[in-house]
Amino acid sequence: MKKVDKFEELTKLARNRGLFWPSNEIYGGVAGFYDFGPVGVLIKNRIVEEWRRTFIYEQKDLVVEIETPIITPRIVLKASGHEDHFTDPIVICNKCGKVYRADHLIEEQANVRAEGLSLDQLWELIKKYNIRCPDDQGELSKPRPALLLFKTEIGPYKGSLAYIRPETAQGMFVSFKHVYQCVRERLPIGIAQIGRVARNEISPRQGLIRLREFTIMELEFFFDPDKAWEESRKYLTEDILSEELQIVTCEMKLKNIEEPLKAPLKELLEKKIIINPWLGYWMVIGNRFLKKLGIPAEKIRFEEKLPHERAHYADQTFDQQVYTEKFGWIEVAGYAYRTNYDLSRHIQFSKADLTVFKRYEKPIVKERIKVVPNIGTLKNIVGEDLGKVIKGINEIETDKLVKELEGKGFIEIYGYKLTKDAFIIRKEQVKIHGEKMIPHVVEPSYGLERVFYVVLENALTIAEDGKIVLKLPPSIAPYDVAVFPLVTGGKKEHQEIKRIARGLYDALVKAGLQVYYDEVGSIGRRYVRADEIGIPYAITVDYQTLEDGTVTIRFRDTREQIRVHIRDLYDKLIELLGKKVDWRNIIKETVKI
Repeated sequence: MKKVDKFEELTKLARNRGLFWPSNEIYGGVAGFYDFGPVGVLIKNRIVEEWRRTFIYEQKDLVVEIETPIITPRIVLKASGHEDHFTDPIVICNKCGKVYRADHLIEEQANVRAEGLSLDQLWELIKKYNIRCPDDQGELSKPRPALLLFKTEIGPYKGSLAYIRPETAQGMFVSFKHVYQCVRERLPIGIAQIGRVARNEISPRQGLIRLREFTIMELEFFFDPDKAWEESRKYLTEDILSEELQIVTCEMKLKNIEEPLKAPLKELLEKKIIINPWLGYWMVIGNRFLKKLGIPAEKIRFEEKLPHERAHYADQTFDQQVYTEKFGWIEVAGYAYRTNYDLSRHIQFSKADLTVFKRYEKPIVKERIKVVPNIGTLKNIVGEDLGKVIKGINEIETDKLVKELEGKGFIEIYGYKLTKDAFIIRKEQVKIHGEKMIPHVVEPSYGLERVFYVVLENALTIAEDGKIVLKLPPSIAPYDVAVFPLVTGGKKEHQEIKRIARGLYDALVKAGLQVYYDEVGSIGRRYVRADEIGIPYAITVDYQTLEDGTVTIRFRDTREQIRVHIRDLYDKLIELLGKKVDWRNIIKETVKI
């Protein structure tokens, strides 16, 4: 049997059934931009809700969600390092003028790893492997950096330079203090955000895998680095610690070992393969998230970034990858231990206090040197400049002032050389109740469109009769159920069947289900259309419904059908959709009254 190209089948299905297609297609389209149709939007929204459920709702009071603007003032991305570091290496064909991303072109033509290499290293590989323009075999220019930020201006005419955000993270960092105060100044705390971002990719290809505008689902998790192990213990339950992850470490990559290491989180933390417990915790949550979307465990792995591959802000980074038939292993999320880099930079650039006060269990008594101006002596030295000189003294840190007086015997302020006798220096005992601390951050960051693609490719199946079935988990299917009247004619009994079907549709919608109604074409064609967009169950109202009030429920994956009375239909659907819960047992197990 001929092997099916899932990418090609999915692309055709996406057009025909309203999932996605290239944007601005009537004008020839622009690479890196896609529209999502009525069905695609429903699936995307359900993936977002599953992410919210997994990373926010199920985390008790550990995570809150905010929303910040897409337009970002230049200073924010200057402080974050993006303006200096958010670049990709490009080469230009000297013959046709086309621009390519240098590392990707080398990897495609020479089959060697090039990500994260310097411009000089990339140039050496281009010469070594005689890398040429794919279109006309023209020679390539030397690699150069290209800024991936989209520029804009705030205000009309000549406004202030700004950028479209390349990530949602910086909005969470600059709003950290507000959120921290809103949650009654507690750590650890996660801040989540879902929103549109833009990156001016060099030569986007691979459909939904590399876009210029897309949606990010991101979490910045703030914690005290000195208490990371202590505070994470409450959340690192046996269930979490026993979760097996597939890992490709830096060491394995350097040795070209492709087969991932399979180990429970507990072992990965003990062996310091994952260096931070909170990073490990969220990697397990992310592993479970993808499995909820129907991705098999064996198709999920975490690949550690080599030092030169990591972003400028990270101490350790793992790419969460999913295996696809078309592209092999592709990154769907990044898990980065960002330390306190971002908050420190924003403190430096904005002068705002983004620290938190870390209170000690018991006050610590310390000896401190206190230095105050000796006003009488100082006035004799500086005269009318006394006020200005005292202000200058107060702006100098005590340690620096004492060090200069001890080392040089004087300190110079506004041209006056002030010796020790211009100051009163004494030691005093002080009680210290705490200290200011800049929290550290662990970040899981998901690209929604990439998740969307891997979910669809994994769900796409071709039945033996050649029909396409999108076997999506019910939680992310575009509709919970379809409702079909068996017949489409105008006879009296046909009209009655359609009346009942339409009434069922209305009732199920009012009951909170997402429902698809179709009465066009044969019942077989309607089943096919429902299968192709992944609707898990289809209800058919037929002649027997008129006799005994029963309808059929058809199962998408097996095509099996069962009959259920209309009065029992909702309860049966809730059971099939996995939405039925035993409230009494949940109370008994969790509250334990």
